[in-house]
Amino acid sequence: MMPSLVRNTTGAPLSDATIGAALEATAREYRANTALVSRHQNIRWTWGELNHRADSLAAGLLALGLVPGDRIGIWAATCAEWTLTQFAAAKAGLILVTINTAYRKTELDYALNKVGCKALVTAAGHRGIDYAGMLRELRTSGKLPQLQHILGIGDIDGFTPLSEVEGDPSGLAAIGAGLKSSDPINIQFTSGTTGFPKGATLSHRNILNNGFFVGEQIGLTPDDKLCIPVPLYHCFGMVMGNLGCLTHGSTMVYASEGFEPAAVLDAVQAERCTALYGVPTMFIAELNHPDFARYDLSSLRTGIMAGSPCPIEVMRQVIDRMHMREVTIAYGMTETSPVSFQSGRDDSVERRVSTVGRVLPHLEVKVVDETGATAPRGQPGELCTRGYSVMLGYWDDAARTAEAIDAEGWMHTGDLATIDAEGYANIVGRIKDMVIRGGENIYPREIEEFLYTHPKVLDVQVVGLPDAKYGEELCAWILLRAGESADADDIRAFCDGQISRYKIPRYIRFVDAFPMTVTGKVQKYLIRETMMKELGLEAAKTA
Repeated sequence: MMPSLVRNTTGAPLSDATIGAALEATAREYRANTALVSRHQNIRWTWGELNHRADSLAAGLLALGLVPGDRIGIWAATCAEWTLTQFAAAKAGLILVTINTAYRKTELDYALNKVGCKALVTAAGHRGIDYAGMLRELRTSGKLPQLQHILGIGDIDGFTPLSEVEGDPSGLAAIGAGLKSSDPINIQFTSGTTGFPKGATLSHRNILNNGFFVGEQIGLTPDDKLCIPVPLYHCFGMVMGNLGCLTHGSTMVYASEGFEPAAVLDAVQAERCTALYGVPTMFIAELNHPDFARYDLSSLRTGIMAGSPCPIEVMRQVIDRMHMREVTIAYGMTETSPVSFQSGRDDSVERRVSTVGRVLPHLEVKVVDETGATAPRGQPGELCTRGYSVMLGYWDDAARTAEAIDAEGWMHTGDLATIDAEGYANIVGRIKDMVIRGGENIYPREIEEFLYTHPKVLDVQVVGLPDAKYGEELCAWILLRAGESADADDIRAFCDGQISRYKIPRYIRFVDAFPMTVTGKVQKYLIRETMMKELGLEAAKTA
């Protein structure tokens, strides 16, 4: 029987360029073409302008005393300065640490100190979260000893304006010549089963090539305009979006600071965007906007829906009502830069709505059973990926890295998958106890460990429940200490301001016991089944 092992040896050769060199090349070839449109900022830069600005900022960062290999954080919603920092850091050889816009104080403190950020580019805040206030508080209390520079986007009291960080770029060529494509250039935090996020460390080679092949798969050209409403701190935004455009000379279009369906529809119409990205919840919000019919979306032809399981009916509507006849589905994980599988523009609609496509060029994948042996085609098992896209490792965490990447270089995804006779994959479940809410990966263990710190909580179990809007929502079953009382509002108030809002459980139940096995293990699937029955929930059919 054919084994579930697939290698893709087709496609253009892998690039060994650095991101800075790639920007130089694109700026030479498409100097006058529009590189970036940030509609909410009224900014339009050509590739020549973006390259010039990146050179100046890179030189300015080095003039602050930063050196190649230092870590620089970026904490802001979608804006031109985010992308400028991304490219400037790459030119200076600085490792860009992307900070989730929903992070609160505890998460920020951990992330900045874990990787030793020496500089941070930050906005004043976003959607009610006071970034500047949190940073001042952490700094005043001495909790950020390695952070030497805070650079503000705009005028933020007490922080150096990013716009004033400039320098003479004449020395950049020498810096660039000393950089290698295998150098780490990006750290992205993923939620950890230990309760602490892990810093997936990615190289120029990892993410530049992945951005290129994702762009190839949707047919990007220098004439295309890609609307990118997904967050830039995600690989979806900064790799599949920004680097996909960089490697094809396409235009990056930002509709708004944070996702707003009307702003996306307006941007597509006004800029005549040809491609659009989004997680399923974004496409659902756009399709269901009361003024949807007023917008002319006829310029669209392609794009990607990814980040969480894609409802089949939503995919069909995106093709039919949004004119995205070549839309694709992509699958991967931050640790694989991120995309491993992607459907093709010429795949049948049935294939595109029922699978995650086939493996991308220069990658190999396999499905293994519980013994580690390669499973036969069609049989579910853990999906493993190997090739150029596999991360360098988790920052300063050799043990976790060794758990994820085996001695033969296979990245163990923790996802259950099947691969059919033609090489198409279907994700059928997860080995890891992970919840994907609106494209955000959440590990219940992280939420459980935080809730354990509540003085009234004796024990807690967190599971994901199906949700029509977000794909999944969190549910917490809580055992209180003897003699204590609390309600759901008490628990939510405890979480508020300490962990990201998307990590706060929607459903909270106080129970006397958990369903257990005879060996004392909690049966989470029974908790999930009980809640689904109580709430009348059904798991959605997805691709």
